[in-house]
Amino acid sequence: MNYLNERVAYLKGLAEGMQISDSTNEGKLLRAIIDVLDDMASNISDIEEIQDQLSRQVDEIDEDLGEIEKIVFEVDEDEYDDEEDEYKAEIECPHCKQLIEITGDIIDDEDDTIECPNCHEKIEFEWECDCGCDDCDDDEDEYEDEDD
Repeated sequence: MNYLNERVAYLKGLAEGMQISDSTNEGKLLRAIIDVLDDMASNISDIEEIQDQLSRQVDEIDEDLGEIEKIVFEVDEDEYDDEEDEYKAEIECPHCKQLIEITGDIIDDEDDTIECPNCHEKIEFEWECDCGCDDCDDDEDEYEDEDD
């Protein structure tokens, strides 16, 4: 904000060079305006300094918070790079016998099929879940009931 201070100093010098006198009403008004501009430029400069200090403090707080999150949640960043890749498996296509990497973004949830990227044939599969969650347990119970 040094630019504003320089411009106000220029106006002060211009007013003195023009020999504007405080004895006239116009001279009093111009000097008062220049004084107000000087005060405003000074205050703006102070505000910018304070804002820079606050910005640095916020950055430090953000870094500290990031470290605390790592400690508290013990997140392995490599493990959770992309939510779409949370399910990964590798299978062999029964049609073309090529290995296919299955990720969450290529699975059709409606009919549990994928399209082979090599031969473009549909491949059907069934999920086997060993996680012990309620959803999987409910599905297994339904299958057991059907067998009875």
